[in-house]
Amino acid sequence: MSIDLEIARKAQLAPIAEIAARAGIPEAALEPYGRYKAKIGLDFVAQARATRPAGKLVLVTGINPTPAGEGKTTTTVGLGDALNSLGARAMICLREPSLGPCFGVKGGAAGGGHAQVVPMEDINLHFTGDFHAITSAHNLLAAMLDNHIYWGNALGLDSRRIAFRRALDMNDRALRQITQSLGGVRNGFPREDGFDITVASEVMAILCLADSLDDLQARLGRIIVGYTRDGAAVTARDLKAEGAMAALLRDALAPNLVQTLAGSPALVHGGPFANIAHGCNSVMATRLGLHLSDVVVTEAGFGADLGAEKFFDIKCRIAGLAPDACVIVATVRALKMHGGVAKSALGQEDVEAVKRGVVNLARHVQNIQKFGIPPVVALNHFSADTPAEIAAVQAAMAEIGTEAILCRHWADGAAGAQDLARAVLARIGRAEARFAPLYAAELPLAGKIETIARDIYRAEGIDLAPTAAEKLKRFEAQGFGHLPVCIAKTQYSFSADPTLLGAPTGHVLPVRDARLSAGAGFIVAICGEVMTMPGLPRVPAAESIGIDAEGRIDGLF
Repeated sequence: MSIDLEIARKAQLAPIAEIAARAGIPEAALEPYGRYKAKIGLDFVAQARATRPAGKLVLVTGINPTPAGEGKTTTTVGLGDALNSLGARAMICLREPSLGPCFGVKGGAAGGGHAQVVPMEDINLHFTGDFHAITSAHNLLAAMLDNHIYWGNALGLDSRRIAFRRALDMNDRALRQITQSLGGVRNGFPREDGFDITVASEVMAILCLADSLDDLQARLGRIIVGYTRDGAAVTARDLKAEGAMAALLRDALAPNLVQTLAGSPALVHGGPFANIAHGCNSVMATRLGLHLSDVVVTEAGFGADLGAEKFFDIKCRIAGLAPDACVIVATVRALKMHGGVAKSALGQEDVEAVKRGVVNLARHVQNIQKFGIPPVVALNHFSADTPAEIAAVQAAMAEIGTEAILCRHWADGAAGAQDLARAVLARIGRAEARFAPLYAAELPLAGKIETIARDIYRAEGIDLAPTAAEKLKRFEAQGFGHLPVCIAKTQYSFSADPTLLGAPTGHVLPVRDARLSAGAGFIVAICGEVMTMPGLPRVPAAESIGIDAEGRIDGLF
């Protein structure tokens, strides 16, 4: 059994109604899913936003991830618990885990050690069924699209210009590119198709960015499924699919309430990846949290070059949010890997490797400052870290005008993150933030991609494949040039090459394709070799997951 799961099982959980009461949510507003998790009614969500003042918003992000581990979700939970322990009313807003990483290589997304949201097994697996609803709504539209073509194609869809793929919440490389409708006339017209993992679905993005049920249905209707031979767009609304899709998603739109091991309320809702999607929890949950607390602590996926940039340029832009502070999570171990140390040698002191690798952290700090947000570094402690290595990180951060605060929330829970909580409170108390997105909406789409590449990735420029360039021009001609861009690239490097660790410069960002997410409200630029349907590793985590003698799930981490 993993240590995280063992700790989670020893916890004495409070009934979810007690957690709701601590957050100012009446029991009548809950739709319980068992004893320890519940959905919050949309009527109450609207009432809270209309009648209660908004608190402060703090983003937790991280360095480029490594196999050494960083602990972004763990830090988000630990910081929220620490803020509550200091008397600040805090709400934690997290993303829901995807089954792909749970059974693949990354594991779950419920935190770790004594900084977890629980019930851990439920959250990491089926939870309240949101991902199943999203997958079903997505594939309903795909089925209605092919059905329309089968029954005469009154809208004149060109089967060579279908723009909507299918979705599945599982890593399955065999489904990346398929040929469908084989077997004869009864099965429709054969064509090439493919699957994306559910978290990269436009339907997922729509759920995460929707403001209300009406907004959800309107956004679903704007999904472009394909084009006619004349180049006219065909939408889900044209197929009369948005109503049924919204019906499938009605309950999923309501935020989910759970608790941390320390009893802090946590909203866990929505779950796109930040390497191939926009990587943030739902707008509904974030806004609700802001109107129920003094401070909301939320996270964005993967490194700050992906998750934080998209949080600022997509989520905050679309939802009108203005963050007040940012925490960047790093570990000595991960910085040593960025400095060239193999994972097998991380237990040995190597101050020079830390100094080489800290350039990755420094670049993320400087990038966050470009958005007008005051950052602070959370140095997530591991037992093998030495005082000299820790001092090297802290000295490097002091040189660029911030501080690296040693955190022990994995081992000590809230008490281990109180210094970090005090630093965050100091920043939001001084009103230092002067938030502004990185680029203007009026900038051409290629210019937006190049701005991110140059200013965030420190690339020399971009290399637009002819297909991508043609699509960007078409999107602008269709009236979508004002939309923000969502870069899909490897999470492991500032570049599109996952082997270039640290803080590479002089590289070029290769943009091989572009996709329009008209309902979500952004353009996806697909860069390098990144895939929107991941594959399982050589030894998937699923091999170690099972049921123990008492019928409990074992092997999750």
